[in-house]
Amino acid sequence: MRTYDVIVIGSGPAGHHAAIQSAKLGKSTAVIERRQTIGGVALNAGTIPSKTLREAIMYLTGFRQRGLYGSSYRVKDKITFKDLTYRVDHVVEHELDVFRSHFQRNGVDIIAGDASFKDPHTLTVRSADGSDENVSGAAIIIATGTRPARPDHVPFDGEDIFDTDEMWKIKDEYLPKTLTVVGGGVIGIEYASALAAVGVQITVIERRPRILEFVDDEIIDALCYHLRAMRTVLRLGEEVTSVTRNNKGQVVATLASNKTIVSEALLYAVGRQGNTTTLNLGAAGLEADKRGRIEVDALYRTKVTHIFAAGDVIGFPSLASTSMEQGRLAANYAQDRECTSLPHLFPYGIYTIPEISYVGRNERELTEAKVPYEMGIAPYREIARGQIIGDETGMLKLLFHQKTRELLGVHIIGEGAAELIHIGQMVLTHGGTIDAFVDTVFNYPTLAECYKVAALAGTNKLASTDGIPEPPA
Repeated sequence: MRTYDVIVIGSGPAGHHAAIQSAKLGKSTAVIERRQTIGGVALNAGTIPSKTLREAIMYLTGFRQRGLYGSSYRVKDKITFKDLTYRVDHVVEHELDVFRSHFQRNGVDIIAGDASFKDPHTLTVRSADGSDENVSGAAIIIATGTRPARPDHVPFDGEDIFDTDEMWKIKDEYLPKTLTVVGGGVIGIEYASALAAVGVQITVIERRPRILEFVDDEIIDALCYHLRAMRTVLRLGEEVTSVTRNNKGQVVATLASNKTIVSEALLYAVGRQGNTTTLNLGAAGLEADKRGRIEVDALYRTKVTHIFAAGDVIGFPSLASTSMEQGRLAANYAQDRECTSLPHLFPYGIYTIPEISYVGRNERELTEAKVPYEMGIAPYREIARGQIIGDETGMLKLLFHQKTRELLGVHIIGEGAAELIHIGQMVLTHGGTIDAFVDTVFNYPTLAECYKVAALAGTNKLASTDGIPEPPA
């Protein structure tokens, strides 16, 4: 039986970073992966493919240039799904090679097969040919990720009624004219906005009153405006009770309100289930909740002291970037190494069209906490770079304390949002004030200049509140 210092189950973002970090610490490390390829859902069906698909759509539709050349501008008139996946295949293959190189250079063993606990330190790995191998680890990190939820009332067929992992099985020449997207979470809205940009008529059904409820309200209001401008219909506060087909072969979604939504295809994107069913957690003294998630403490340690978990399998926020950091931290904590972690300042990037990113607190959170804040906004249309690139709809918003001027949150919608956010993140990390942007000279013309414009707009508002007495305690 092979024995390791660290065994990582899963090779997605969390597993990849956990394994590399363990190897960097000089520990013998193995990764168990049940897929035929490494990288997990993020590399093979989720993060990388979906973001590459978005980029292909942005290019082929000429979406970025429409503000300059008109809404009819396109690089290619008739776009097929094969056109979109051409770039996806290239990027995924390159990233797979990078992952393989990382593991090889750092001496990480890759064990192919399905893992299940035999006891708290031993895992049985069943390979594709049905043979079993037992491996033992002093520390074990569970990073198995999640899979789409598939309720019984949805007759998935992988062709016209599919989940988010099945997007890539769509016929090469097939791009539906109409699509119903069930679910207004990150994945559902990313796909909805991307396909709407191609010209697919989208209907989004979300049982909550708002999409992406954890995002700043003003940013979501702006996103909804842009989605509707692309002819997307938002059915909020609605729930799907059944999915059937009519006599024309079309997909019919029936809602609890008795409405029916008819479309050529349906994408179900409500919830995900932790990949823990086959792990035999009980043999390790562990259990998962009803959604297959594993509970961990602040050090990503489960209730069994040598077993850790990281990534989507532990729940929110379930982003590739946060999963990477959780995997790295878990590997360090498994070796009793102290680390600095600021999870409240993890940035969030949502690759809708237009793009969204934020870090820190939003207006609703600050209001509920009774924090006196002020804001400064810089619309892209007032920034030279915004005019140059043709993005007249984006904006950057800064939230800061009225008295101390401490930066509290940064919220962006528009081109490059997920890149721009890191400037604000650095100021937040170091407890900086709004004056950090006022006193900084940014290259011109750049979108980064938005920080200075927004900061000046915000500090100008403070002048009108000077001399106002403090409220009674």
